[in-house]
Amino acid sequence: MGTVPAVEAASISITRHGRIETRHPTSDLIRKLDELQSELYEGPCIDAIEDPPDCGIIIAQDLAGDDGARWPRYAPHAVDAGYLGLMSTTLSTEGGIRGALNLYAKNPDAFDQRSRTLAGLFGVQAALLLYGANQAHHLQCAVDSRDLIGQAKGILMARFTVDGESAFQMLVQSSQETNIKLVDVARWLTTDQSQAARPDATPGARG
Repeated sequence: MGTVPAVEAASISITRHGRIETRHPTSDLIRKLDELQSELYEGPCIDAIEDPPDCGIIIAQDLAGDDGARWPRYAPHAVDAGYLGLMSTTLSTEGGIRGALNLYAKNPDAFDQRSRTLAGLFGVQAALLLYGANQAHHLQCAVDSRDLIGQAKGILMARFTVDGESAFQMLVQSSQETNIKLVDVARWLTTDQSQAARPDATPGARG
């Protein structure tokens, strides 16, 4: 949790027997806030599970401000509890089980691009925590993707003498500028190092 900037609490929610249940909350207060979303059938977590956007992330930057109007029944309770920001990341699974990783922030406008990127990556870890590596064979591709990103970071760290965070930002920037998925950027870098002279080169380009 401390790895994602500004995040001060977290939980995982899953659908079970027609209800949304909370798993691994960091406090009883967070459990209650998650359960309230389920009872009201309203909130970022509900949207991430029931109607996820293409990006897989629902963000409330300020529940005391404009975002409060999106979830008018839930928002006042979160604000009273001291949490103004909430980011819910859809957990992709199979077999009809759906879930979300929920990250809470006390300050408004706490979630930047780095937070969103890290939340997406931690979604893989959260899914593994929920379903178990032995039973989650359908997540193997996601695990492989995480390994690819780690290998790509290592290549950039060696090539440009930077730390892991800087290498990761190179990958993210390349992904954004080329509109190519992060894992595809990493795959290109790890399978064709001879073409990876620059971290901002376009994956797939051949001379």
